[in-house]
Amino acid sequence: MSAGHHLFWITSRAAGTAALITASISVAIGILIGSRRSATAPLSELRPVHEALSLATLALIALHGISLLGDHFLHPGLAGIAIPFVGPYRPAWTGIGIVAGYGLAALGLSYYWRDAIGAARWRRWHRFTALFWVFGIVHTIGSGTDALQPWFLFLTGAAVLPAAFLVVARTARGLASALDLPRSDPPVRQVS
Repeated sequence: MSAGHHLFWITSRAAGTAALITASISVAIGILIGSRRSATAPLSELRPVHEALSLATLALIALHGISLLGDHFLHPGLAGIAIPFVGPYRPAWTGIGIVAGYGLAALGLSYYWRDAIGAARWRRWHRFTALFWVFGIVHTIGSGTDALQPWFLFLTGAAVLPAAFLVVARTARGLASALDLPRSDPPVRQVS
């Protein structure tokens, strides 16, 4: 077997891996921009980087799916890459990946219609990006042929784990605020 025989499968694997990495970095940057906690670092200057990574992620997701149309082993067909849960290869895991791709595309591209949507509503919706990113991770673990390879775990872990930490921290802060729980800030000493 020549490498050309596996070209479409290899392209899909590479694009999927790159999409997971760029999405993870984009999610982390997005959370940092949204946190507005640092007065010393102008995090809003990262907005073009966040946007570029988001668009690159969407292009890589499209390449990940479309390249499978030429794969000689899977033969997923257009329905297999476009309709969740109907493909021949691990339909549940692949379906979760398709849902993740559609969710990331809808929420990412909605940025360009945020004035029509309303900035506050758009921000609320955009927070669901992290959920679709998690769906992408689940898809990778469930259907990725490299998911348990040491090189893959190291490479993606370096991008996924920091973003996951930020998502968990942001979610915890949001839940504490929604439930009106006391913050874990140290007590302020009263001067008498």
